[in-house]
Amino acid sequence: MKKTLGTMIVAAAVVLLTATFGFAEYAAAGADNFPYFQLGLLIVGGMLLLSLKKRFEKLYTSEVVGVFALYTVLMALFTNPVIEVVKNIVS
Repeated sequence: MKKTLGTMIVAAAVVLLTATFGFAEYAAAGADNFPYFQLGLLIVGGMLLLSLKKRFEKLYTSEVVGVFALYTVLMALFTNPVIEVVKNIVS
């Protein structure tokens, strides 16, 4: 039961963080410049972490959620809207 509950919590965190990423990028870039490739990689990374959490019992739920949150931030940093903002700040 504990293993299933931890996996469900990780799944909820993955869905919420992916939805937040999608909303933020849509608000920043609009529909014409939406980063579909990064969103796809975020979904694949979340599925990979879910399968690892389900397979290995010694992984803590907080560790997996933290790893996915950092992965989401990393994906967000390498999208065109964020790069354009950094270019504008630097120049």
